[in-house]
Amino acid sequence: MSVLSAPPLQTSMVEVAGERPPRSYLITRVWDQWLLSLTSRIQSAAFVNATKRLTQQAASIASTPFTLSVTASLYRVSWFAHVVQAATTSSSLTVTIGFTDGSLTCSQAGPAMTGNTLTTTQSGSVVVRCDQGSALTYATTYASVGATPMLYNLDLVVELLA
Repeated sequence: MSVLSAPPLQTSMVEVAGERPPRSYLITRVWDQWLLSLTSRIQSAAFVNATKRLTQQAASIASTPFTLSVTASLYRVSWFAHVVQAATTSSSLTVTIGFTDGSLTCSQAGPAMTGNTLTTTQSGSVVVRCDQGSALTYATTYASVGATPMLYNLDLVVELLA
């Protein structure tokens, strides 16, 4: 995440073309304060680093790294899972987020999603601290019983927090 520099308050914001020397105008104190507050809000906002959309899944997903460069920071990983085809008898899906913190491999899993209807959904979000250069991963554990398999869609978002 790059840090925005302070606005160039003593530099002209507008110059009238063709005048010799060109006239310069500085922003007012009200604009100065507003731009500074805007800069602060932007710097404190979460920044989306990666997204992933998986559709029509019918199996577990092994631990898979997100495509991003991990810095030593806090991240929020959010997901939305949706059953798009119910299994004949029953089904289960668990989403797991993996990360490395302090050189220790850690993971956080959401609750098992056991509803077996087309209206079954789950969303979740975890905040994790990652080591520099480590992998931030996602995985699913899938089970389906019956001739017709459960199919699911999975959307994931990674946001850099601090």
